[in-house]
Amino acid sequence: MSLVVDYYFSPQSPWTYLGHARLAAMAQAAGARVNVLPVDLGKVFPVSGGLPLAKRAPQRQAYRLVELQRFADHLGLPLNLHPAFFPVASDDAARLIIAVAEHEGSDSAMALTGALLRAVWAEQRNIADAAELAAMLAALQLPPQRLADSHAPAVQARYEADSQRAIDTGVFGAPSYVVDGEIFWGQDRLDFLQRRLART
Repeated sequence: MSLVVDYYFSPQSPWTYLGHARLAAMAQAAGARVNVLPVDLGKVFPVSGGLPLAKRAPQRQAYRLVELQRFADHLGLPLNLHPAFFPVASDDAARLIIAVAEHEGSDSAMALTGALLRAVWAEQRNIADAAELAAMLAALQLPPQRLADSHAPAVQARYEADSQRAIDTGVFGAPSYVVDGEIFWGQDRLDFLQRRLART
């Protein structure tokens, strides 16, 4: 039985962006399947003590920018600290990832997730814009029908169910990687995840 990493995140999370490519490479090297689970942090935060960025203390907001730049420099990734489209409504992007995961599978959903994260943090693109989402599907050679599929009630139901699943699992922030019930919160915990995968 193959190992599974449950991957909880928001498509607008900078920390998810910083860890995404490393997670994909790590899972592939370990022969693990990634269960791609975009969630609504607006539902997760209130029950876990988290606060939306705008409601956090000024000191925390300032330090967040310092850490983002540190990690971007360390990882050699392009990052706009103040992207043109952030914060951004990411529900449509999340639902599109779910639609692609259901029809094309995890690898395609991971590729789309990477494209969406880069769009926000490196490319100054608006992931709430349907035209941008369609362009990303085209660039990845994914069916344009998935954009319509993403508005299906079944996709919304899964989005809500996965958000509740995150809460029930104990997830409180993004990204979170879960293996057999063990939570690894944050892209700065990927080394621990890698060691966990190597033990299996």
